[in-house]
Amino acid sequence: MSAHPNSSTLDSALRRQNKQGAGQSPKWGRIACRVVIYAIVILGAVMMALPFVWLILSSFKTLEETMFFPPTFFPKNPTFANFREVFERIPFARYYMNSIITSVIPTIITVTTCSMAGFGFAKYKFTGRNTLFWIILATMMVPFPATIVPLYVMVARANLINTYAGLIIIGLSSASGIFMMRQFMMTIPDELLDAARIDGAGEFRIFNEIVIPLLKPALATQSLFTFTRHWGAYVWPLICVNSDRLRTLPLAIPYFSGQYFNFQNLINAASLMAIAPVLILFIFTQRYFVEGITITGMKG
Repeated sequence: MSAHPNSSTLDSALRRQNKQGAGQSPKWGRIACRVVIYAIVILGAVMMALPFVWLILSSFKTLEETMFFPPTFFPKNPTFANFREVFERIPFARYYMNSIITSVIPTIITVTTCSMAGFGFAKYKFTGRNTLFWIILATMMVPFPATIVPLYVMVARANLINTYAGLIIIGLSSASGIFMMRQFMMTIPDELLDAARIDGAGEFRIFNEIVIPLLKPALATQSLFTFTRHWGAYVWPLICVNSDRLRTLPLAIPYFSGQYFNFQNLINAASLMAIAPVLILFIFTQRYFVEGITITGMKG
């Protein structure tokens, strides 16, 4: 009679131990999995950031220090003279202004046209809406090199070669931008717009005062994408521009590197100044960036 309670107590203790072991095993497994994932992410981040960090540090090195072997990671005698010398050797300020003009203007126009087109495709019903939208998306499958010849012929016939207009006109809208704006517009409730119409608001007022304030994440994301694409454009400016007066930074940096290939410190300084506007824009738009990417993929 006394053996039965002892056996039951032993079985209960074994079951509790098994449950604890079963609970601890998945816990340690999840921790190990997270450690591996974080290690891979950190390693990837370091590998991605290392060339950029090296560029920043090398921009402040003297010419002699860039030739050290083995190379130094941190500059021993940091100097800002490299940046001043770049402006003295070539008309870098003019190239900078050319890139600003040919990037800011297309960005403003592209974001405006894409937001308007996205609003129309998302909130208005008209004949052929889906067909027209899919035709616009189909243009994303055509690679840019396939369109260079017809674009050049059209721009040349319009006498826009070697002009700001010729550099700008081909990038005043974006199929991917229209798609992104449409996806975001679809998350805006139709009831909100209908309420404004009932109150007597016109379509332009609805778009300007209701829709645009809700579009900040999408507008920031599209602005960053568009500005980055135009700021780093190389092929079309190389074809369209044939004078030093309109040369942009993507054309000026290779030209400068070929002319002063022995001055690695100056090349690094020029490269850092060339990518600085993109970094500054990303810093100001990063809080909207992830939100815009996430929301625009919620509805199809």
